[in-house]
Amino acid sequence: MVRNFLRNLGPGILISAAFIGPGTVTVCTLAGVEFGYGLLWALLLSVFSCIILQEMAARLGVVSQKGLSDVIREQVKTPVLNILAIILIFSAIVIGNAAYQAGNITGAVLGAEAIFGVQNLQMGDFTLNLWSIGIGGFAFILLFTGSYKTLEKFFITLVLLMSISFILTAILTKPNILEVLNGLLPSRNAAGLLTVMAIVGTTVVPYNLFLHASLVSEKWKEASFLAMARKELVVSIILGGLVSMAILISAASAGLADVNSAADMAVSLEPLFGKFATWFMSLGLLAAGITSSITAPLAAAYVVKGCFGWPGGMKSAKFKLVWGFVLMLGVFFSTLQINPIEIIRFAQIANGILLPVIAIFLFWVVNKASVLGVHRNSKLQNLLGIVVIVLALFLGIKSILSVVQGL
Repeated sequence: MVRNFLRNLGPGILISAAFIGPGTVTVCTLAGVEFGYGLLWALLLSVFSCIILQEMAARLGVVSQKGLSDVIREQVKTPVLNILAIILIFSAIVIGNAAYQAGNITGAVLGAEAIFGVQNLQMGDFTLNLWSIGIGGFAFILLFTGSYKTLEKFFITLVLLMSISFILTAILTKPNILEVLNGLLPSRNAAGLLTVMAIVGTTVVPYNLFLHASLVSEKWKEASFLAMARKELVVSIILGGLVSMAILISAASAGLADVNSAADMAVSLEPLFGKFATWFMSLGLLAAGITSSITAPLAAAYVVKGCFGWPGGMKSAKFKLVWGFVLMLGVFFSTLQINPIEIIRFAQIANGILLPVIAIFLFWVVNKASVLGVHRNSKLQNLLGIVVIVLALFLGIKSILSVVQGL
């Protein structure tokens, strides 16, 4: 039974790898530094919310054998709404992932530099970061193979590496177990609502819903595999949540101040806990950056494929063109250390609108017998879905307000 489960690992692991990116590592680090163990309960909430939404997306993919953007294109019959939906999805996922891709690669670069040192090349007025080019090139080669099974094996390895790295870092910092357990319960004094929303928002990510529906339809071709898809999803996301908690615990246990990123924490850990703590933290950051720098272009390609109804899979030229564009743009911004702030702001607003819209659409479509038949939502699934939709609305409003207030 265990061997059969391990053989079916894949889509859920990729989703965990996608949400444990440099952004999540940084948010969890800062939450631990600023609030100690007080926000562990928010991570529990994020894992619960993520499982509910991703299960809907996975069920849709396995039963319908279509991606989420395919289903939207087919089920939204009103031409104006259909066009608006495609524009919103394209803006949030494709443009957004292109903008965030620089951050994914830069996060991996910070981890690599902490372990192996800085590698720059001066070309006139420009300083090229060779790590950015190397990581981008590695992601390109892996995606260019067009093999889902190759991606699956690679991500299982990297998620295990990430998990071991961050959990060992947490152990090395010797956390107070009683305080950790207390942090799993909500406290009025822990943090403000916006901080809690930031924690949840790093796990509940719109593009993962599109990615998951497409990945499960690649791996499982019959509805009979739905139970396996659910089991694999729950285990993978819980593992991802444990990794996020390990990062927060490491930051809280270290008792550090003036830490602005995971890379800062990695450097600060060495005098207190030895070079192994620094090495494990940096290795985890490197793995987190690499996984996200591959899943972001992949999700963008699946979204465009579904929006326009392109035939073919990962090996098609159009599919490769989309992920190639997103990846190259990320390498360009990261290599030259350019921060595309206006594009990121636009993408944050688009994502803030997209998350509740997609959550509501998912809820609607997984209740349709014409789409899912006997696999449509039960009363309990509807109740849990409504709770998560309310949370998605809060997350969307918070995301938009944070951008507006920053202007």
